[in-house]
Amino acid sequence: MKILLVQNTDYIKRNPGQQHHLSELISLRGHEIRVIDFEILWRSEGRREFKSKREIFRGVSKIHKCAEVTVIRPGILKIPFLDYLSLFYSQKKEIERQIKEFKPDIILSLGIVAYLAGKAAKKHDIPFIYYWIDVSHRLIPAKFLHPIGWIIERIALKKADKVLTINYRLKDYVINLGSSPEETKVISAGVNLENFDPNISGNAVREKYGINGDDIVVFFMGWLYQFSGLKEVALELSKIKGSYSHLKLLIVGDGDAYNEIKDIKEKYGLNNRLILTGKVSYEKIPEFIASSDICILPAYPDEKIMKEIVPIKIYEYMAMKKPVVTTHLPGIMREFGDNNGILYADKPENVLKTVISMIENNNAEIEGNKGRKLVENYGWDCIADKFEGVLNEVQQRSK
Repeated sequence: MKILLVQNTDYIKRNPGQQHHLSELISLRGHEIRVIDFEILWRSEGRREFKSKREIFRGVSKIHKCAEVTVIRPGILKIPFLDYLSLFYSQKKEIERQIKEFKPDIILSLGIVAYLAGKAAKKHDIPFIYYWIDVSHRLIPAKFLHPIGWIIERIALKKADKVLTINYRLKDYVINLGSSPEETKVISAGVNLENFDPNISGNAVREKYGINGDDIVVFFMGWLYQFSGLKEVALELSKIKGSYSHLKLLIVGDGDAYNEIKDIKEKYGLNNRLILTGKVSYEKIPEFIASSDICILPAYPDEKIMKEIVPIKIYEYMAMKKPVVTTHLPGIMREFGDNNGILYADKPENVLKTVISMIENNNAEIEGNKGRKLVENYGWDCIADKFEGVLNEVQQRSK
């Protein structure tokens, strides 16, 4: 089967997400995958130029070495705001080109550009699947455009033959937005249970960053958004002294808040207790998780972007028997509930208090075991089976 995936983010530089895992797994099963993406990171990591040229990246694999995905990157104007306007023009043109040259059996789209993908799919009588992994209009940098993005999402939903969501909170959201309940299905995030093995050693990481055997390591990985809550956690760490002065915060990743967190580290003398590694390759992530004792997701609970999502890293933490402390994020609470290896704090400032309470009650190992037991039903091969089943169903219905 030939599948064309259209998205409005960087497929190559962004950390592996749902689309990477599923694209690579089904490519290993003999399906041909082409991705149209967007050089969203051009301002910080791209070449300095007025207009980028169309590029093709063949044999792309971020997780499975034998997987092969072709990524097509249309050219854009590298001018703030105009980059998004030019994206719509260039992606529309590229979708038509791929329909003519690649002749996809199914068009799959994530994000706000699903409108373009859905419109082209209907024009050429190609089945269209709209996959929701977040609420895309909330990610548009210019907030005054959010209402327009919301309208575009509604229109795109009407064009979909099938709507997939990554969790049940998002399913509720898209049905309320107008998606057909009968044609809306949850295909959740997953985890590679072999790669994220609780028996992996984190000793090399602890040694590299000067973490002693009796240190308690609190871990976060991912993009450092301003709303990630990590600045608040870092400030709270500076207040913790005495018997918990051996509590350390290990942050893997970069992003908008990186420099501010670094400033907190220097201002409050947290050189030995706050470890910022920057970006780390995905294959090394299991060792970093293994080096930790407790993992956190301290995002602002009132941040709209976070309300409907369940990050894949939560499954990866749990797979390695690490207890997780998160704020009261609706998507996570709906997905996992209570007594499944996740503890909740009402705000970022209280995350470390919840961590300390867990340590004092000797519950860390118990909660970690609960999490591992739960995610054993979320192996990526099982998720890929469900996804491939939907692809086959949609293709058969179109004949």
